[in-house]
Amino acid sequence: MAVIKPVKGKHPQIPADCFVAENATIVGDVSFGKECSVWYNAVIRGDVHFIKIGNKVNVQDGAVLHATYQKSPTTIGNNVSIGHNAIVHGCTIHDNVLIGMGSIIMDDCIIESNSIVAAGAVVPKNTTVESGSIYAGIPAKKVKDISQELISGEINRIANNYVEYSSWVKE
Repeated sequence: MAVIKPVKGKHPQIPADCFVAENATIVGDVSFGKECSVWYNAVIRGDVHFIKIGNKVNVQDGAVLHATYQKSPTTIGNNVSIGHNAIVHGCTIHDNVLIGMGSIIMDDCIIESNSIVAAGAVVPKNTTVESGSIYAGIPAKKVKDISQELISGEINRIANNYVEYSSWVKE
């Protein structure tokens, strides 16, 4: 069974239609929207600040979401995919975003809507990823504008697929 526990009187708020894997960990001041999924070995720690997650967000295997004590919460919009082993820390991610596998998003970053952070990218503190763009590299820089084809073919497809995948494994 997943580790879901309060911290300092703050309980995770997880709607019934969300999937949480048996070995995921969710603690403290964490709230989810509808149709979310938290996959195997993912950790969402709302112990030092709040973490707010919108609708149709998937937090894939091994990803870590955290915040900075009393300074930088983590806020995630709707229709967002957080790739395998990504680290999302004390930042804001708007709607319709793909955070690639193994990427790192540091404190006080803003990832604007309809954007992609490529696999393995490191987005340094205070960076704004512009809407409609792809950022890649270490440190992450804009590499190109995103096409409508990528928005529907990658961002929306992956978010929708994870809603379906979670239906396969829900008890």
